[in-house]
Amino acid sequence: MALLISYEGADSEVWRQEFSKHLPDMDIRIYPEVGEPDDIEFAAVWMHPIGDLQRYTNLKAIMSFGAGVEHITRDPEFPRHVPIVRLVDGLVVQDMALHVVHWVLHFHRDYHRYLDGQKEASWQKYPLREPARRRVGFLGMGAMGAVAAKMVRNLGFGVSGWGRDPVNLEGVQFFDGDDELQPFLESTDILVNVLPLTAATENLLDERHLAMLPKGASVINISRGAIIVDEDLLAALDSGHLSAAALDTFRVEPLPVDHPFWTHPKVFVTPHVAGINYPHSAASLMADNIKKVVAGECPSPVFDPVRGY
Repeated sequence: MALLISYEGADSEVWRQEFSKHLPDMDIRIYPEVGEPDDIEFAAVWMHPIGDLQRYTNLKAIMSFGAGVEHITRDPEFPRHVPIVRLVDGLVVQDMALHVVHWVLHFHRDYHRYLDGQKEASWQKYPLREPARRRVGFLGMGAMGAVAAKMVRNLGFGVSGWGRDPVNLEGVQFFDGDDELQPFLESTDILVNVLPLTAATENLLDERHLAMLPKGASVINISRGAIIVDEDLLAALDSGHLSAAALDTFRVEPLPVDHPFWTHPKVFVTPHVAGINYPHSAASLMADNIKKVVAGECPSPVFDPVRGY
């Protein structure tokens, strides 16, 4: 029985050591040193080479190094009979919530405008609005959205959420389904996108939906870049309808050096760092799920191809 680790851009040896602590009897192999493919029963992957997973005919589970799994499902030949286990780590969720809080406060207090003023030596003050009158809307209310929404709510902001499945969070107004997307957007001053990327959410934030936000609204994206139509977001910023955008994820990563997001005065770019895996925590969670599979139990959370997440 062997576990294959394939984590693009990471120090694989660190991950081998962490997995070994929790799975001391497991044969752990680092891609591309696969050995005999039939030995591989588990694969922990991030951006694994397309077409390779089909080689492992004895796979029992594919472990994703992230909550999203499109880096796996982009492979047209990935083994569809093998469960994909998503990684939802409380430490990462907490970090992502803190990232959201940072940008909510930044836009709430007009710090982006003060940065512009500093460049011009302009001693210009802007009126304050009490947090309860600043409406922060979370597009997506899964594990990450719910934690961030609670944190922002506890700071005194008016908070709402939108999703396709009803969520009951104290102090958070919830909008449900397609019919309530427009009223949700129309009541949101700071929009936080936490939706998973699915066929239904790709390109959701287009010209039509961005126009539903109030004039002067701002956007924070910690989900997936393909949910926002880049050209439409830039147009909304250029027209003055939107005041700013903090973007952590993009359609193409790394973000191409010639992309206009890099130089746009109203766009703040971070290189997909809202939440980064901690090896000691992530390996423990993934190892627990591997042990469940070995024991004949169901791992969690498992990707649902019908729902798209």
